[in-house]
Amino acid sequence: MKGMSLTSAGAGSSVDDVPSIGVGMLGYAFMGKAHSNAYRTIPYMTRPPLAPRLVSLAGRSREKVAEAARRYGFAAYCTDWRDIVGDDAVGLFDDCGPNSVHAEASIAAAESGKHVLCEKPLGRDADESFVAWQRVEKARVKHMCAFNYRFVPAVRLAKEIIDAGDLGEIRHFRGRYLQESIIDPARAMTWRLSKESAGSGAVGDLGAHVIDLGRYLVGEVSAVMAATRTFIPERPGGKVDVDDAFEAVVEFAGGAVGTLEASRLCLGRKNALSWEINGSKGSLAFDLERLNELQVALHDPDSRRTGDGFRTVLVSEAQHPFSEYWWPPGHLIGWEHTFVHEIHHLLTAIAEDGPVGPHGATFEDGYRAAEICDAILRSATTGSREQISYRGG
Repeated sequence: MKGMSLTSAGAGSSVDDVPSIGVGMLGYAFMGKAHSNAYRTIPYMTRPPLAPRLVSLAGRSREKVAEAARRYGFAAYCTDWRDIVGDDAVGLFDDCGPNSVHAEASIAAAESGKHVLCEKPLGRDADESFVAWQRVEKARVKHMCAFNYRFVPAVRLAKEIIDAGDLGEIRHFRGRYLQESIIDPARAMTWRLSKESAGSGAVGDLGAHVIDLGRYLVGEVSAVMAATRTFIPERPGGKVDVDDAFEAVVEFAGGAVGTLEASRLCLGRKNALSWEINGSKGSLAFDLERLNELQVALHDPDSRRTGDGFRTVLVSEAQHPFSEYWWPPGHLIGWEHTFVHEIHHLLTAIAEDGPVGPHGATFEDGYRAAEICDAILRSATTGSREQISYRGG
C-alpha cells in the first residue's frame, strides 16, 4: 500500500515499533489545524495500529502554508494538492480545503490508491457528493466524511443507550446548531458565503452536522419541509447567495418526527450544537458547550422516582466510550479530542482492513446528508413537503 512503512514512524509521530502511514493534507486553516493537532496527539495518547507521518501540506499561499507546515510538523509543503496526490510517500489524503475541492481532490486521491478523509460537506450538492462516493468506493480505498461529532463520548454513549433499546420506540428528534460567526454585516465576503464555492450556507455548514447526528442516532430521514432566509444579502466584497439560517420539519423512515435548525446570526451563541431524542421509555439531551455531559431520563417501572426528570451523566468514567485514551474519571476532555477519536478510528480501519461504518461516517453517509440538505433547499423554494429518495442502493 502506498505511503505505508514498517520503519520508524518519523516526522509527526513518536511511535517507532508500529507500521506508519504517510499523511498528505490539503488546507492549513481552521480544520487543517484541528486535524494536524489530532495526528500529533494520536501516537502518544492512543498507541494506534498505524502511526501517522506528516509528509506534506498543501495550501494556496506559499508563505502561509510554509509557516503552517513548520508549526504543524509536516516534512514538506506545496501550493498544488495534485503534488500530494502524486506522492507515493502519502497513503492517506486528508481534505480540509474549501467545499469546492472536496469532491475533486478526494476522487483524485482515491483513484491514485490513497485512503481519504474529507471534511464535510462531501460536496457542494447531492449530485457532486454522489459522484464522489461512487468513484471513491470504486477505488476500493477506505473513505470517511469527517462528521467529528459522532466521536464525542457523550454522543457515542447515547448511541449505545439507543441501540440497547433503553429509550423504547424513538418518537422525536430535535437538533439545532447556532453560531454568531457572521452576524456583523461589515464582515467581508468569504468562500463560505458563495454558492459557487460553498454550495449552501448554514444548511451545509452547520445543518449537515445536525442532519448527520439525526441519521446516526435515530435513522434515515424520509421527508422534509423547510424555510430558509438570507438576512444580509450583501457584504463588503460581493453579494451573498446562500442561506443565513434555516428551519425544517423532518420525518424519519422509522416513524419518528423532528425539527432541525441552524443559523450563523445568533448573537451570544458561540458553538451551540444541541439535540434531544424522546422515546416511549426515555429521553436523552446533549449540548456541545457542555461536551462531557449527557442528560438522561429513563422510565423505571420499579422505581418511585421515575418522574424526577433528567439526570446529568458525566461521561468520563472508565466504562465510557474513548476513556481508555485519556485521564482518570472527572478529568475532562475537549472539542479537539473528537478529531483524535475520529482519525484513530480511520487508522484502525485501514490497518485492520475493517469497516469505517457504522460509527464512522463513510462517503455514502456524506452523500445522504447532502441529499437531505438539497431537499431542505428545494422545500424552501417550493414551499412544499419534499420526499427524499436516495441513489445507489
